[in-house]
Amino acid sequence: MFLQTFETYNSINERELKDKNVVVIDTLRATSVITTALYNGAKEIIPVSEVEEAIELVKSLDKKTYLLAGERNSTKIEGFDLSNSPLEYTREKVENKTIIFTTTNGTKALKKVSLADNVILGCLLNASAVADYIFKEGKDTIIVCAGTEGKFSFDDIITAGVIYKKLSDLMEFESDDLSKASYFLYKPYEENLYEVMKHGYHFKRLKELGYDEDIDFCLTVDKFCIVPKLINGVIRKSEDL
Repeated sequence: MFLQTFETYNSINERELKDKNVVVIDTLRATSVITTALYNGAKEIIPVSEVEEAIELVKSLDKKTYLLAGERNSTKIEGFDLSNSPLEYTREKVENKTIIFTTTNGTKALKKVSLADNVILGCLLNASAVADYIFKEGKDTIIVCAGTEGKFSFDDIITAGVIYKKLSDLMEFESDDLSKASYFLYKPYEENLYEVMKHGYHFKRLKELGYDEDIDFCLTVDKFCIVPKLINGVIRKSEDL
């Protein structure tokens, strides 16, 4: 098996996705939110790129069945039900609901890889579950980091390093240099991810906006044992598909 990592979704060509597992990472915070929502009983998440697309989509839905959720520039979208804070996605709020979800970085990354045969979502919260999924599939795998505003982001590449380590505990594999670099960046901080994450641009922005509890939550490794999977534009738990 060969593991390849891309620092942002802008750096990947869709042709490279053919016949590969694809893992999309947006640790702060989209893939952490989606993982949390599904764990807490959300029926499904429909990622969309633009706010207008989300609003248009819900016009045909029963208001009792869905929630509009997401952010722009790290803050809640006016008129939406939920922001991009995983702490808002409690079982009481999301159970059995369809969540229409749009974010600045994460949902754009998901759209970029949506034509791939097998797309799953990763974050620190489910790193071991993702590694186990890759191991069981046994196929060449691409990790796509969402990044921040089209640029490299510490939080995503460190998460890729954690998944690399978890996968290496399960099997031998070959990888490109960025996959190895993600591991070597992560390794000195494996007991304290906060120490390296705190230097990241996106981390600092969230902290300035007062999202300290979100940061602490998203930096928890292996809180959940589920793997969100994107099929035909809809994300559900992989075991439900």
